[in-house]
Amino acid sequence: MGGEWVRVCAHDEMLPGEFKVVWDGDTAIAVYNLEGDLYAVEDTCTHDGGELAGGDVCGFEVECPRHGARFDVRTGEVKEAPATEPIATFPVRVEDGVIFTRDDRS
Repeated sequence: MGGEWVRVCAHDEMLPGEFKVVWDGDTAIAVYNLEGDLYAVEDTCTHDGGELAGGDVCGFEVECPRHGARFDVRTGEVKEAPATEPIATFPVRVEDGVIFTRDDRS
């Protein structure tokens, strides 16, 4: 963890409102393009371990498709139960037209 940047996709391949999931080792990271800004979160609901990607997105919140927990992709903060623990957020960078992220937890 905390190592190399992981390629997500070319910047022009992810339009506003879209997302991609990549893996950094054992960590699934969902990268969202929301209103032209990029956000990366761990693709795991802290309520039951299900995937978040593919859940409804409203504003800056993603809803777990299994039980409806909601998280702010900017901060990881829980916005709606049943989850009580925030999700991890990760850095995103764009270099030479390519989006990168990484699990920077130590």
